[in-house]
Amino acid sequence: MDHFTPFLSAMLNVFESHKQMTERAIAQVSDEGLRTALHEHTNSIAVIMKHVAGNLISRWTDFLTTDGEKRDRNRDDEFVDTFATREELLAYWERGWTILFDSLKGLTPEDLEKTIYIRGDAHTVPLAIQRSLGHTCYHVGQIVQVARIQAGDEWTTLTIPRGQSEQFNKERWGEGTPGK
Repeated sequence: MDHFTPFLSAMLNVFESHKQMTERAIAQVSDEGLRTALHEHTNSIAVIMKHVAGNLISRWTDFLTTDGEKRDRNRDDEFVDTFATREELLAYWERGWTILFDSLKGLTPEDLEKTIYIRGDAHTVPLAIQRSLGHTCYHVGQIVQVARIQAGDEWTTLTIPRGQSEQFNKERWGEGTPGK
């Protein structure tokens, strides 16, 4: 049985949906809001996005042949807001995601059997993908939460609005019980 195609399709789907969720969230935040940390010991949305992109660039460039922690990566700099404009930030963000998607789409079934390294630690390819997915989703959650706070009363929900689950279920499944 071919496990590769559904596995890779699922991974791409979840990565893509989280990228889109982030972009829908930050579209609701001002340029100033992107750069504002909620507390002195937290990161702004811009910094979190820079870190996610830097991580994706490092992990997914030459994914199968080099350690995921590239020698030229300056991880500490990822936590300093250095972009002058939203456009610069989004260009870097897009670069990281493009490298991820190109790398994932270039994998073959045989690649799932390979061992890759991250910071010198061995990982199976599926484990490395899951590790990257978990890391990315963790930070997407942070971005969405901060964006929600920054947007305040102007926020448009990214999923089913509060108090509208029953309405959603009726629209999705009619009068019957979900899943039946």
